[in-house]
Amino acid sequence: MTSALRPLASVVGLVAAALLVAGCTAGPGSDAPSSSPAPGTGDVDDQNDFEGALLDDGRMFAVITVGSSTCVPQVDQVAAEGQTVTVTLVDPEGESPKPCTKDLAPRASLGALPEGVDPKSDITLNVTYGDLTDDVDIDGDPAATGTPGSTTEFQPSAAWLDDDGLVLLTWGSSSCLPQIESLEGAGNTGTAYFVTDENQVCTMDMAPRATLLAFGEDTVDDDGTFTLTLVGGGLDGTVEVR
Repeated sequence: MTSALRPLASVVGLVAAALLVAGCTAGPGSDAPSSSPAPGTGDVDDQNDFEGALLDDGRMFAVITVGSSTCVPQVDQVAAEGQTVTVTLVDPEGESPKPCTKDLAPRASLGALPEGVDPKSDITLNVTYGDLTDDVDIDGDPAATGTPGSTTEFQPSAAWLDDDGLVLLTWGSSSCLPQIESLEGAGNTGTAYFVTDENQVCTMDMAPRATLLAFGEDTVDDDGTFTLTLVGGGLDGTVEVR
């Protein structure tokens, strides 16, 4: 089956378009705010290698790229043929886009899986971003109960990217991305503390936001059940990392 989708259109429904993406205005067709990268997250040695993960109980995916932390790529087009999903990423655009910082950081771009893809089986993302292309293999999640194309339940979710790093999906204002204050973890538990700013003015939409978290090497166990506790930033609760 082949299906071209606007990012997150089948998941979010009437969620308002993102007004701001980490310092850059969103371009046409960009319905999803993306990540707030955590300093030191992941390996930035090879900018040509992408990573990916399933989120939102199998309804959504994240693609991890490396580049400017203030200009996060957006999912522009998604098409599926069986368990192979073709994804096109584009840089955010707008009438008056702000300059991008010249740092190198991992960024998470969010998209919705097309109808017909089985999140319980392995998935291959064929990702194109400008002149770069890469195949990203994602393990199926046997515990996934969500159906691609169905309405989200707006619950936080998280998935491992490597032995000490994960991507966290939360829902809230697209103009106020979660900001990590500190992170700690050991064994099969971890706690992420977020900045709480009661004076911050945020848009009143409900959008998906991706946050990358990196624990120290060999400090946490990603082989079994891992529970992440969220504290502050209006995100208090727990998430089981898939």
